[in-house]
Amino acid sequence: MYPKAELLFPPRLIASLRNLRGPQWADLVTRVARLSETDPDSLAFTLMMIRLDGCIKCHEGSFKYMRGCQLCATQTVMQFKGSDADLLLLYQKARRDVDAYLAGQPVEEDALAEPVTPEE
Repeated sequence: MYPKAELLFPPRLIASLRNLRGPQWADLVTRVARLSETDPDSLAFTLMMIRLDGCIKCHEGSFKYMRGCQLCATQTVMQFKGSDADLLLLYQKARRDVDAYLAGQPVEEDALAEPVTPEE
């Protein structure tokens, strides 16, 4: 019926995103893909992808859901209008949010909202 789709970006797909952008992106993906799913760097990457993909708004029956997480994530990364450096900034923001959460500190209310992408 539908391809395998979760409701949030699954960390098992991280490695598949490696060759979609330039060397900065590939280096980040390579490093994070080697980590356990519970490592803070892996959690931050997953959070970044949840934000980019708009996973919070995804639901069974939506077009994104019907396409599956792999295609959604691939398309999102390939069509991201910013640079690789912009993606790394989004990752660093997600990492700060993960660190804050793990330290028991409040995380911004819009922490799961879709990020604002840079203007061209």
